[in-house]
Amino acid sequence: MSLYVRSRGLPGAATALAVLLTANAWIAGWVIYRPLSERGSDVPFFVLLPILTAAITGTSLHSPSAELDHCAPLRWWRWRATHIVTATIVSACCLGLAAPNAAHGFGAQTAIRGVLGFTGLACAGAVLVGARLSWAPPMVYGLGVLLAVPRTPGGPATWWGWSMQSGSQPGAWATAAALFVGGAGLLIVRGPAVRR
Repeated sequence: MSLYVRSRGLPGAATALAVLLTANAWIAGWVIYRPLSERGSDVPFFVLLPILTAAITGTSLHSPSAELDHCAPLRWWRWRATHIVTATIVSACCLGLAAPNAAHGFGAQTAIRGVLGFTGLACAGAVLVGARLSWAPPMVYGLGVLLAVPRTPGGPATWWGWSMQSGSQPGAWATAAALFVGGAGLLIVRGPAVRR
């Protein structure tokens, strides 16, 4: 157990996550309760923090001995499943508790949904491009949607712009859950890509 924890750099990832979540709790009140927040200026706050938590989780999947992991007789899927599920639960709970509820429907639900969806994207990225670059898919997708999605909730953007929807949109929850299950399942079965 301790070898797995140290080889994946989990103490560093946990420290980075703790710093990010502490900063989230400190900045949340300032971002939400300033005068411009009525016009939706706090929405990037609820999109960027889940992206950063997913990036930290994704990069913690890197193994310095990935070739050995793929040929070892151990059942790595259990370790990977525990790693991903634990990191996602801790991130979602901490971010959900620290995120205040805004007047226009953004808040804890949006933050938790973002952690689920972006962690799924980071897991899929770890399988496709390697764990060190697993931050790229959630970052590119999240920032692209942040710039492109309409500011009114609902409609077709509920599915492709799920991270920018208010917390109660069922289509956005379904998309985020599908991304998490698909990405995490792919990572658990295949493991991170081996890059030389």
